[in-house]
Amino acid sequence: MNKKDLTERDICSKFIGPAIKRAGWDGMMQIREEVAFTKGRIIVRGKLVTRGKAKRADYILYYKPNIPIAIVEAKDNTHSVGDGMQQALDYATTLNIPFVFSSNGDGFVFHDRTGASKEKEALLLLDHFPSPQELWSKYRAWKGLTPDEESIVLQDYFEDGSGKGPRYYQTNAINATIEAIAKGQNRILLVMATGTGKTYTAFQIIWRLWKAGRKKRILFLADRNVLVDQTMVNDFRPFGAAMAKLSTGSKTIERQDGTEVELPTAIDKKRRIDTAYEIYLGLYQAITGPEERQKLFREFSPGFFDLIVIDECHRGSAADDAAWREILTYFSGATQIGLTATPKETEYISNINYFGAPVYSYSLRQGIADGFLAPYKVVKVHIDVDVEGYRPERGEVDREGNEIEDRIYNTKDFDRTLVIDDRTKLVAKKVSDFLKESHDRFQKTIVFCVDEEHAARMRQALINENKDLCNENHRYVMRITGSDNEGQAQLGNFIDPEAKYPVLVTTSRLLSTGVDAQTCRLIVLDRSVGSMTEFKQIVGRGTRVHEDTKKFYFTLIDFRGATNHFADPDFDGEPVQIYEPGENDPIVPPDVPPMDENGNPFPSQPAEDEAIVDQPPDININIDEEPPRKIYVDGVEATIVAERVEYLDEQGRLVTETLRDFTKNALKKRFASLDAFLRRWKSAERKQAIIEELENEGLSLDPLAEEVGKDFDPFDLICHVAFDQPTLTRRERAENVRKRNVFTKYGPQARAVLEALLQKYQDQGVIDLGDPRILQIPPLDTMGTPVQLIKEFGTRADFMFAVQELQSALYQKEA
Repeated sequence: MNKKDLTERDICSKFIGPAIKRAGWDGMMQIREEVAFTKGRIIVRGKLVTRGKAKRADYILYYKPNIPIAIVEAKDNTHSVGDGMQQALDYATTLNIPFVFSSNGDGFVFHDRTGASKEKEALLLLDHFPSPQELWSKYRAWKGLTPDEESIVLQDYFEDGSGKGPRYYQTNAINATIEAIAKGQNRILLVMATGTGKTYTAFQIIWRLWKAGRKKRILFLADRNVLVDQTMVNDFRPFGAAMAKLSTGSKTIERQDGTEVELPTAIDKKRRIDTAYEIYLGLYQAITGPEERQKLFREFSPGFFDLIVIDECHRGSAADDAAWREILTYFSGATQIGLTATPKETEYISNINYFGAPVYSYSLRQGIADGFLAPYKVVKVHIDVDVEGYRPERGEVDREGNEIEDRIYNTKDFDRTLVIDDRTKLVAKKVSDFLKESHDRFQKTIVFCVDEEHAARMRQALINENKDLCNENHRYVMRITGSDNEGQAQLGNFIDPEAKYPVLVTTSRLLSTGVDAQTCRLIVLDRSVGSMTEFKQIVGRGTRVHEDTKKFYFTLIDFRGATNHFADPDFDGEPVQIYEPGENDPIVPPDVPPMDENGNPFPSQPAEDEAIVDQPPDININIDEEPPRKIYVDGVEATIVAERVEYLDEQGRLVTETLRDFTKNALKKRFASLDAFLRRWKSAERKQAIIEELENEGLSLDPLAEEVGKDFDPFDLICHVAFDQPTLTRRERAENVRKRNVFTKYGPQARAVLEALLQKYQDQGVIDLGDPRILQIPPLDTMGTPVQLIKEFGTRADFMFAVQELQSALYQKEA
């Protein structure tokens, strides 16, 4: 057996794997092979949705389950022993793994990212791979763990036997938090993008600390009832009878598996708290308030809780005078963990000042790049009265006969102080047109409005635009706001992937945060969003991927310019496309490819003023205060303006670019010159491999062929679009080969085979003519078996030479 003839997998199974096991690593519990730790970026090109290649590690070694400490990158024996090191180091950085190995089956190169080894990188013999105890000893010394701290760090994760485990970034967050607490840190901030499983991450942190006996009484705080209820019946379900809700009213909730459970409560009708539970989940509005009698949290002693976890801590606890801060201050002796998708940093508010710098961050950009979060398109709609403003004529009166104040009204006024009914109807029509033009009127949709009254008018306008479907079921369009009990009762159905209704919901702020709307495909902004924090939360309503219903991306329609936040350097997850339809253009974006995702930052531009404290609704509001009177104006028409399709370039600038321009720029990044492309094309045994590489990078040539011409093969499309070369159709290329009499040296049957292959290229665009499987399809299958046809050329090598000569002739430059 020649070692250099073995595949990479052979090298792994015969040399690398056995060497690791001989060092004492358990093949069942400590070694995982071919670990795909990302999902592969979702690439949206018009109606074509594909996934990029997932990142895959050859070996990850765990000291205990979910405590990875080493990674091994394998190569076949034609490579040197250290050829996989750079790739392994890239993976190790992502996975937060300290010990990195590369091997070709002859030995190992060991890279110690901790810096504790005598040499940063060393060559090891095949039988000198370190044992689990050796690497853990190095890890323990690097972290400075005492035996007591080590026992906390090594506490097991929850495992239910289903095979579900944390994703790599969740493991990073959990382990970083546990280590920080083991070292005595009592204020901890975790930053994780919406839709990345903050609650599940929190559960595993709490579980390990609880099981280790280090945190015996725990409080989980949220600011939405639905968040608490969902958490109790789903992620926190394993806590069982040890868990209760800080509420006086019992409630029956449906779990994800369809079963129902009644939530246990820890407050009786006389508002007395049962202190016998260990895990408490609470709505902070239920245990505090402006009046002393509302501060139920004081029924606990200040030292009652060992651990407090605050979900979405940017909204309440970030401000010094916020209601949550009062609770945190009261229980100041407890370890406190803040979870947020958007760390809040302004002149007036800082949760980093309170919690400290994040122990771990996972951004929207990274979630989209890894394929765990859905990318999105943006449709920007400009309405004339928004762009130009509205100024009443002298003496003009409103619907009630009152004279309208003479000034210019703009988007900040519309639907807050002044209502133009035609504008509301136009928005409803455009949203409905989008659903109709996309041929799916049952896309779950959230329309964000200025306030509850605006949400009610928008509901009515949407009903009138969709009378046929509302006749079938009156819940097709619903308002879900804080004061609408009927609407709130349908919130569970809206977020349930199995429930058909409601489909379109209007809201003001209730659905902007925390609601797990997995199948939401359309988000509509008809109100200004001044806060970057809230904008990220709203975008987060759509970023969840739901593969069962084929929801891989979503669309955001912006009527108020809220998407100007994309220009803010704090925004970390730009859309794949921005489309601005004109008055007569369809509302659905055209089929275009996304911009390249290469991680370049957005340019620094003046950010929106975030000085306003971002508090949840209904806190410290004087209910006796009358809302401002709205002015209703009739007879004012509103129309759509603007006719641009725009994309964000790598520097974050909005540029107008055609499909051809986009493809040209992308190809020129891939191939620096025409000569570079020609060399690559000529050297590739499989021409299709080049096409597949481009598709993996999100650059499919199919949409370009639709525009340039379907009769051109990929070679001509690339040469013409990227390098301005003249084109030849497949028929013209085939005819040129025939004119040159390239095949006269072969016998009649061999020439017939080559002619049939040439015809396959001409008619169907087959470019990998050397694939033996092509000999099994008509008309070649009628000419003989593949073995018989190959024998007409002599040997298999002779056949391959003839095919390569044919392919070279196809792309030979004319004199």
